[in-house]
Amino acid sequence: MNFELFVCLRYLKATKKQGFISLISIISVTGVAVGVTALIVVIAVMTGFGEEFRDKILGVNAHIVVQQFGGSLHDADDIQQKIKGHKEVTGVMPYIYGQAMITTGQGGSGCVVRGIDPESAAQVLSLPDQLTAGTLSSLELADTANQPPGIIIGIQLAKQLRVHMGDRLRLLSPSGTLSPIGILPKIKTLEVTGIFETGMFEYDSSLVYIPLQTAQKFFQTQGAVHGLEVTVANIDRAGIIAEDLRNTLGNLFIVKDWMSMNHNLFSALKLEKTAMFVILILIVLVAAFNIVSTLIMVVIDKTRDIAILKAMGANRPQILRIFMFEGLIIGLTGTIIGLIGGLSICEILKRYKLIELPGNVYPMTTLPIKILPLDITLIGLSAVLITLLATIYPAWKGSQIEPAKALRS
Repeated sequence: MNFELFVCLRYLKATKKQGFISLISIISVTGVAVGVTALIVVIAVMTGFGEEFRDKILGVNAHIVVQQFGGSLHDADDIQQKIKGHKEVTGVMPYIYGQAMITTGQGGSGCVVRGIDPESAAQVLSLPDQLTAGTLSSLELADTANQPPGIIIGIQLAKQLRVHMGDRLRLLSPSGTLSPIGILPKIKTLEVTGIFETGMFEYDSSLVYIPLQTAQKFFQTQGAVHGLEVTVANIDRAGIIAEDLRNTLGNLFIVKDWMSMNHNLFSALKLEKTAMFVILILIVLVAAFNIVSTLIMVVIDKTRDIAILKAMGANRPQILRIFMFEGLIIGLTGTIIGLIGGLSICEILKRYKLIELPGNVYPMTTLPIKILPLDITLIGLSAVLITLLATIYPAWKGSQIEPAKALRS
């Protein structure tokens, strides 16, 4: 065995006389383990929240939105073909977006109206998976005198309006026709053919879907659409693909990816995750100070041994490595125990759903857990690096002991 490692392991096995030093070593290992465990669990939860928010938002919105400067798209079919020509684009859907009032005999509420094409919507939106009643194809019902067009509404809005499948409601737009008595609101009767639930209260309580042709007539767009929603194969490359589409379509078009449209939200989540990492790393720092105190006490206790070792030929670098190895073993042991503990807690929380969240506050019902290998690697390396740095001063002090003075005193 390596000489320095051999002596280091002998020092770690404290005798009865050195029991207090051994206890401090155990406390140091426990401190590092607790810090690493807390870091893993908190970072996994923060990452899970970020991914859950992303999935919820992308379940309602597309990865990329294409609009035209100055107004609506009148040549949407030609633009669609150009966008579909990109090899990483998986779907394109024209849409109409507007605000209106929705009323029934039970009451009314403001709402956000999205006119969509049911055929292309299946490739772009996650709406088919979010439906708790009805189907997406129900929006294709013919708009006749006896059969009004269909509408798909959020589950919270349905509860607020007290409507169920097959009920009829009225959509009112303030931009109606001008008459001698003022502007008459435009009214359209629709039939509830679907109810969806995204898990996000903001969407479930205000968003409705209607057929694209119905929305064009209701908002009087003269056959134009407000823009195109695009999905891509790899959502992490949405920004690069948006730049490619911007170059392809020209300067007359606005192309925005999901990251830029939700920049404030994801920037806040990233900042919060970084802040939590910095705060919790202080736990590891406290444990590192324990390691410093442990090694200083070992150096004081082993002064005579160090003097004898130097008198027998051990040099300063060897004495330095003995105490650095001792601190590193304490740090590595605590880090490994912390990694095992943190991953175990994350797995338990992920599998058994022990912590429930209020659905009207969060877009998920249980605590989300997402473990990234990069986060685990960063936490482990940070803990080991901090504990290694903590060993430098005590080890250096031990290496500076003069044999003659130590033996004489």
